[in-house]
Amino acid sequence: MTSARRPLALHLSTAVAMPQAAMVLAAGLGKRMRPLTATRPKPLVRVAGRTLLDHALANVAAAGIARAVVNVHYLAGQVEAHLVRNTHGLDIRVSDERAALLETGGGVTKALSRIDADPFFVVNSDNLWVDGAVNTLRSLAACWDPERMDALLLLVPLARAHGYAGFGDFHMDALGRLRRRQPPRLAPFAFSGIQLLKAALFEDVPDGAFSLNLIYDRALATGRLFGATHGGLWFHVGTPAAVTETEAILDAN
Repeated sequence: MTSARRPLALHLSTAVAMPQAAMVLAAGLGKRMRPLTATRPKPLVRVAGRTLLDHALANVAAAGIARAVVNVHYLAGQVEAHLVRNTHGLDIRVSDERAALLETGGGVTKALSRIDADPFFVVNSDNLWVDGAVNTLRSLAACWDPERMDALLLLVPLARAHGYAGFGDFHMDALGRLRRRQPPRLAPFAFSGIQLLKAALFEDVPDGAFSLNLIYDRALATGRLFGATHGGLWFHVGTPAAVTETEAILDAN
C-alpha cells in the first residue's frame, strides 16, 4: 500500500518526525464553568487532582515535545504564576492577550513567532485526554503527511465523546479526508481540540479575532483537511457538572 493510500489509524513508529512545539489554548473566559471560574481562570480548574492546564502540558511533555506556548487573557497573572512553578520540563512561552481576546485563530496567529515550528500542535486546555495503547501526539505526528495535508485533526467517535453536547463535527472517508456535518444530520466524529497545523494556513488571515474554523475551511477547500481517530479516553470539560462526570469516569478506569 502506498503512502498516498495509507489509512489514518493512529500507530507507533520508531521514525516519527516529531514537531517540537505545541500551542495550548488557555485564554477563554470560562463563563460556562462558573462559579468555579469566578476567582480563577478555567485552565486552573482542577480535575482529578490536577489543573486542566497541567493535564495538557503533561501530555505535551510526555510526547517528547520541547516547547509549549500558552496564551493568556482572563486572570492572566494567575496562569503566568502557575506556569513559572509548573513547567513540566518544557520551554514555556506565554502569548499575552490581555489587551484583547483573539479567539482560537487570532490567538494562534499572534503566537506564531513564539511557536517557531512548522507544523505545530494546537490543543485546547479544556479538553482532557488519556492515551490509549499509544501516545496520542506522537501517533498523530506519525500520521502526518505534508504532501497531502495542511491540517490533521484528532477525532473522537461521537459515542465516546464525554461531555460533548453537539451532533458531531465531521465525516471521515477511508483515506482520512474530512467533510463537515450537514445539519440536521448527525456526524460520527467530534473534534477533540487536538490538531497538527501548517504555518502556511495562517497567511493572509484577518487581523484580530477569528476562529480556527476559517483555517479548517481553507484546508477543506483544497482537499487537505484530514482526520485520525483517538483510541483513548477524551473529555470536554466545560462545566462544573462535566468536572464531576470526568472524575467519575477516570476513577472507574
